[in-house]
Amino acid sequence: MSDRPSVLVGLDVGTTAVKVAVFPVDGAAGQQVRTQREYPLEQPEPGWQVQDPLAVLAAVDAALAECASQLGRTQVVAVAVSTAMHGLIGLDAERRPLTPLVTWADSRADAEARRLRDDGQALDLLRRTGTPVHPMSPLVKLIWFSQRAPDLARRVRWWVGLKDYVLHHLTGQLVTELSSASGTGLLSSAARDWDQAAVQLAGIEREQLPDVLPTTTLLTLSSPAADRTGLPAGLPVAVGAADGPLGNLGTGAIEPGVAGLSLGTSGAVRMAVPEPTFDPAGRLFCYALTGDLWVAGGAVSNGGITLRWAGEAFAPELVTSGHADAELLALAAQAPAGSDGLVMLPYLLSERAPLWDPDIAGAFLGVRHHHNRSHFIRAAVEGVCLQISTIVDALDTVHPVRSIRATGGTFRAELWRQVMAATLARPLTIRADAGGTALGAAALGWYALGGAATLADALTAVGGPGAGADPAAVDVNPGDVARYAALRTSVPALIAAYDPVAAMLRQASGPPSQPAGPVG
Repeated sequence: MSDRPSVLVGLDVGTTAVKVAVFPVDGAAGQQVRTQREYPLEQPEPGWQVQDPLAVLAAVDAALAECASQLGRTQVVAVAVSTAMHGLIGLDAERRPLTPLVTWADSRADAEARRLRDDGQALDLLRRTGTPVHPMSPLVKLIWFSQRAPDLARRVRWWVGLKDYVLHHLTGQLVTELSSASGTGLLSSAARDWDQAAVQLAGIEREQLPDVLPTTTLLTLSSPAADRTGLPAGLPVAVGAADGPLGNLGTGAIEPGVAGLSLGTSGAVRMAVPEPTFDPAGRLFCYALTGDLWVAGGAVSNGGITLRWAGEAFAPELVTSGHADAELLALAAQAPAGSDGLVMLPYLLSERAPLWDPDIAGAFLGVRHHHNRSHFIRAAVEGVCLQISTIVDALDTVHPVRSIRATGGTFRAELWRQVMAATLARPLTIRADAGGTALGAAALGWYALGGAATLADALTAVGGPGAGADPAAVDVNPGDVARYAALRTSVPALIAAYDPVAAMLRQASGPPSQPAGPVG
């Protein structure tokens, strides 16, 4: 048996950066190695949010090579892969990109999504595929290509996602896996294979899509990839899952009743369920982690970015001070919980859950003479938390949510912790970033290698928190809980009453601005 410490490399290919983290397995000694490479998110046309696929691959190689150069005598047992969801790339017959990487944030297909909703297809597509009809969905993007760029679409031999493209780069095999495929709007959740009706609706052929593998599949690192990265050829490459479900695994939120909340620029709430789940109200997605563990939930585009916008609008001198968030939150804390009746609907960017309506615009409601900038900034924080609470309420209809595990840089701030905990009105524990989705990828990779009998054991083996370990919950003021409870019950009615007004404003002013940042 080798006396060299064994580690598993987690590769997290996100919306704006590649992050690589090394995780010792089963208590092995090993240094903490983390590397990162960034790449731009480009907007060549209004509403478009794209990336150069070759720039992403170059960042993958550079981050892995830097990691490999720091490992010394350490024995790497596998590379486990996580990637951002909902991206789309068209490849030619030689598997070279004909299109940029069209990211989740790209909203060019807004009209196509609206038509699917208006003609009544959206709910049935959600039931069959688990993916809401929204411009983020690859299904809707493909309809756009088929109808708006038919000459380009006819030249495409393969339509792939970011995970598929990265796996091909590392292994030479053009395949996808169940988790990423489940976020395309093209996969039958029941059959675990491509949905023929959805594929036909997209205007493509089944043969243009890669085969779908289980998320526990192991491929091998190709010789060209080994030359580029410095890792050994033949090294197992765990295909892994998508970043959202892996985020739940990384926090140990992998059982019904325990939700995982991430909040950064944007945010999401997800809860593990044993099989695909359909929300008849159309509020929740459902994506796979493994064949017998799925995550239901919702994502919001307007997370921490809402606070920054409020600062720029109401306290621009603080935004330029170099300590923007801390000073803005101190100003917001001067207003009482509930902001003296001021409510923000924080739809600054094209929104997702629970409405999945990219056209609805944000608003401040209940504005009175006594409201000052402290109220407006606090209302922005509270609006985000109330939006998250509507997703948690929807998850309650799937399985009662008894506790929430939260991650994200926003929760370093006391006010964010207090408002979120009081708004959600159930135990909220904050998890320090111990590798993010790379940790979840490492745990799934170790499970795929047979290193652990369960995902929970695999998470513990790579240094994660385990499914049952929780730090102390955030302390909350009972008065704040009661105040936010009243607001929570009013939000659906406020949105319903505001919707006709928003529609009139939309007709008068045109489409809203589009998201420009990564999911949190």
